Amino acid sequence: MRIGADTGGTFTDCVVMVGSRLKILKVFSTPDDHAKTIVQAALDLASRKSKRVLTLIHGTTVGTNSVLERSGARVALLTTAGFEDLVEIGRQNRPELYNLDVQRDPPLVVPRLRWGVRERTKSDGKILTHPTPAGVRRLRQQVRDSGAESVAICFLFSFQNPKNERVVARALKKLNLPVSVSHEILPEFREYERLSTVVINAYLAPRLGRYLFRLEQEAKRYFPVGKAISKKRKNKNAGTQVYVMQSNGGITTAARAAQEPVRTILSGPAGGVVATAWLAKHVGIRRAISFDMGGTSTDVCLLDGPPRTTHETMLGNLPVAVPVLDVHSVGAGGGSLARLDVGGALRVGPESAGSDPGPICYGKGGVTPAVTDAHLLLGHLDSKCFLGGKFDLDKKATKKSFENFLGQRKRRGSDKRGSFRASRGLARGIIAVSNATMEKALRVISIERGYDPRDFSLIAFGGAGGLHAADLAKSLGLRKVIVPQNPGVFSALGILLSDIVMDVSRSLFLAVPSQSVNCHVRATQKFLQSLEHGFSELEQSALRQLRRDQLLSSTVHVKRQLGIRYVGQSYELDIPFTRGFRGDFHREHEKTYGYADPGRSLEVVNLRVRQVVRTPKPSLQAVRPKQTVHYQDAFIGNKKAWFDQHFYLTPFFDRDHLQSGSCLKGPAVVVEYSSTTVIPPGFICRVDEYLNLVLSSNA
Repeated sequence: MRIGADTGGTFTDCVVMVGSRLKILKVFSTPDDHAKTIVQAALDLASRKSKRVLTLIHGTTVGTNSVLERSGARVALLTTAGFEDLVEIGRQNRPELYNLDVQRDPPLVVPRLRWGVRERTKSDGKILTHPTPAGVRRLRQQVRDSGAESVAICFLFSFQNPKNERVVARALKKLNLPVSVSHEILPEFREYERLSTVVINAYLAPRLGRYLFRLEQEAKRYFPVGKAISKKRKNKNAGTQVYVMQSNGGITTAARAAQEPVRTILSGPAGGVVATAWLAKHVGIRRAISFDMGGTSTDVCLLDGPPRTTHETMLGNLPVAVPVLDVHSVGAGGGSLARLDVGGALRVGPESAGSDPGPICYGKGGVTPAVTDAHLLLGHLDSKCFLGGKFDLDKKATKKSFENFLGQRKRRGSDKRGSFRASRGLARGIIAVSNATMEKALRVISIERGYDPRDFSLIAFGGAGGLHAADLAKSLGLRKVIVPQNPGVFSALGILLSDIVMDVSRSLFLAVPSQSVNCHVRATQKFLQSLEHGFSELEQSALRQLRRDQLLSSTVHVKRQLGIRYVGQSYELDIPFTRGFRGDFHREHEKTYGYADPGRSLEVVNLRVRQVVRTPKPSLQAVRPKQTVHYQDAFIGNKKAWFDQHFYLTPFFDRDHLQSGSCLKGPAVVVEYSSTTVIPPGFICRVDEYLNLVLSSNA
């Protein structure tokens, strides 16, 4: 039994495939014990008497939250002598150009836990100074006495020759602390980005390691180990297994994730992108924008073909250089809280009500209006249909809290009608501000990168995605909106769909021979041989890791990429390694930066290899549209809902009873277990052959 689980700030979503049918479950997240929540959800989805072996694939926010909340481990940092303060100096970039009093966040490693090691490796990999045995022993004792909980090692030019790092790492592992080493985590140039990535890995390792260990123990406690399978296959990993979603859109073992937690920092959003790509392929859409609005944040990603990864991610104002799906996130979700700034202007988010207490309407003690509360007040949510009718929303408490927020407490003789009118205005303002934040995020990944959003379809999901999708599509002129089945657990479905992925890389500085007739053939042959040798080493290294993790199957799909730039440039572009890579680079450079110079010399600076092991995937079954569509079973009733400037008598429909070929004219609202979709006036909603809701403007 394969279960995909996505832990968010408000809900934990679980999906399990039973034959060709999905079973889903949403439960409130418990920040103090995510492991218990996930295993309990798995038990609820499976029969408690089931003897099936569990494969749990988990998208986690533990790493992300640890960095953002600065709640990670005490890290001891070992660098080349003289570079101890690089973690604090960083780059000379100024986020606020005219601010002379910028207050930077403190580094993750305090000065007293930084040590410089007397060692030196040249840029070509030649070792000038080896660390002495006495110095290493003294260093180990200092780290032991410091109270450090984790160790990060990053020496200058170790990506060219890691011998010195290995000597020191071998000695410090005797302390029984997690040790993160730069040539293992990120063997690439740019010392600050490499250092930052390794420090974040060490910062997360103890907490994520404990969490994943507990999750595995809880899973094996309640599900069988699978002794018959173990004897037959002689595989110690047979039986209940836990995998973790990586930021690159692939999964890995819990043990590997505990060693390299920095690769899980965007674990949850990555699942939504994978599911979007899978759905877009089935419905025949090449250009799509993934729009995932949950309880705490909104994550957007532009897909012009397969999902793209980036190596230039920032988390908590710290650079992370491991492969990450190119997702842009903003603090706007269903639980985002409203507030007034010092100038009296309305702000929404990034603070969130989370799962405890949650929005006011959850009835768990929330007092500050959130986006979900605004929708309930405006009639976009049915208080009796939330979570399939299992959870009633408290509209009375919501109204009262809005009035209190406005300073209009009910008094004898007060104008109740005027009070409600003001609350309604506040609700409209909350939604408008939230929409503006998300529209800006969509512009960042489209217009600001040279894409016209009118050429794309918006695939909207998450618990709150369907509430805002039509408004955003109208603002940006998007072709259409697609709301998939079970949108509230769509990211968990993406986690379930993900393949096993192993990304490896290394820096290798090679001049690209010119294609001119004067270029010697031998130079080209030597260049290609160097590339082939480098790629072969990376592929063998990845295969060894897959074999150690017992993830190797009969077929491994390999993708090779080159990091190329014009000679003299500071940054490179990643291009697939093909015979025409030169032309591909020039075209990509023009697309990215607006110009290209085919006559200029090129150099390769990085080699990247991705190895993929396919996992079982469900197929999306098409349903033939009904010639005669009946709406009476889906119709819930008419309710007042606010659109534009006044209330409309709006029909509410149960999505589970809408048939393929159904057509709804806005205003209308479609409710289901995991989400709600709003169809404003001027929009038409059709149910396609895959039972997706397809919204388009009828203007």
